[in-house]
Amino acid sequence: MSDERKEWLSRTPDEALSKKLGIVTWVLTAVVLILVGLMRRPELRIPLPEGWSFTFLPPVHAILNSLVAVCLVGALVAVKQGKIARHRSFIFAAMGLSVVFLLCYVAYHFTTDETRYGGTGWMKAVYLFLLITHITLAGVSLPFILFTFTAGWTNRFAAHRRLAKWVFPLWLYVAVTGPICYLMLRPYYG
Repeated sequence: MSDERKEWLSRTPDEALSKKLGIVTWVLTAVVLILVGLMRRPELRIPLPEGWSFTFLPPVHAILNSLVAVCLVGALVAVKQGKIARHRSFIFAAMGLSVVFLLCYVAYHFTTDETRYGGTGWMKAVYLFLLITHITLAGVSLPFILFTFTAGWTNRFAAHRRLAKWVFPLWLYVAVTGPICYLMLRPYYG
């Protein structure tokens, strides 16, 4: 075991902070899921000022998701090497990029009409499978990503490792399938 890993593992868990952040996790999850549910409703569409458009955001979403995937892989490599400070840097970057993605995604969908996939046949089935699993796993994994982050932040490393073993592949799947869905939908943007 590396000295850096030993030093981190010797830190005292902060259970009180973990409980407080657990409440914050559930509140944030509820707010995000409510916003995502509401943004698809046409009657809640927010008109933009004349000449404004957020139609540039879908490729930004794909780039942000791609960068999250890169950060997640970097975090995994770093932790396997015992480079905990580097692992944390990658995770902070992934979290920050995810927050920026979420803000852009909500802004786009509250202001812009939805683009529908225009393909047919087996490609449409592949697209719908990827989209449905992407959206479902994004919603399901959100609180667990936050719980995993909280466990690491509060030095509850056994819980962090236990959660990360199954949260990591879900988060990576969401980060990778987002850009794939964008690339499949790209020909149909106006």
